[in-house]
Amino acid sequence: MAFTSWRGVIGMVHPTLRPGSTEEVIRLLPEGIGVLTLYMNIRKGTATEFETVMAGYESQIAILAEQGVDLIHPSGAPPFMVHGYKGEAKIISGWEKKYKVPIFTSGQNQITALKAIKAKSIVGATYFPGDINKSFSKYFEDAGFKVKCMDGIEVPFDKAQELSGEQVYAHIKKSFLKQKGADAIYMLGSGWRTLHIVKLLEQDLQVPVIHPQPSRVWEIQKRLHINEAKTGYGMLLETMPPLP
Repeated sequence: MAFTSWRGVIGMVHPTLRPGSTEEVIRLLPEGIGVLTLYMNIRKGTATEFETVMAGYESQIAILAEQGVDLIHPSGAPPFMVHGYKGEAKIISGWEKKYKVPIFTSGQNQITALKAIKAKSIVGATYFPGDINKSFSKYFEDAGFKVKCMDGIEVPFDKAQELSGEQVYAHIKKSFLKQKGADAIYMLGSGWRTLHIVKLLEQDLQVPVIHPQPSRVWEIQKRLHINEAKTGYGMLLETMPPLP
């Protein structure tokens, strides 16, 4: 393993069997970082389903810990956000003590990224309809941010990956202008294939975009003491600010 993973190994647990997210992370990571991936099988994308999957996540984390990875990243923001900001922290702290490996979730990563760029207010976009967006807003509010909106796109959970980047761009731009701006744009969820609009949104709206994939790649690097910038995917990866 040392020949291919000489800079460290990250273990990831993905929430769904939807392709795309794993490939994007591996393409964005620098050479020399090994990736071990395991998967959940979340299908409905409802609050009820999210609230019942922690045991499944823990069983996958236990497997990755046995392999001696340097970091574990259980991805999928909603399954942890529905437990609340403090509830999530309690879960992760317990797992770190039990498995003796640093662990961070998608939500924790995105909070860290927002703090790194010194954002105080956000305009949020998701591919979840309805009231579950209120729990996402509260999560960030409890972390100390002003959430000007958390606007979901009406799309079936298993079809989020079929949204075009242009549709998502238009949705976010409309929300941002309606709210008269914010310090940052936040995109919740790794289901949509939208890396190509990050730089465009930053260029057109003149604020940083916190997208799940560049954000996790940035924190993985920082935690492994790597500092390899990458252009074309937003200011976070281009400037590589320190962990706050």
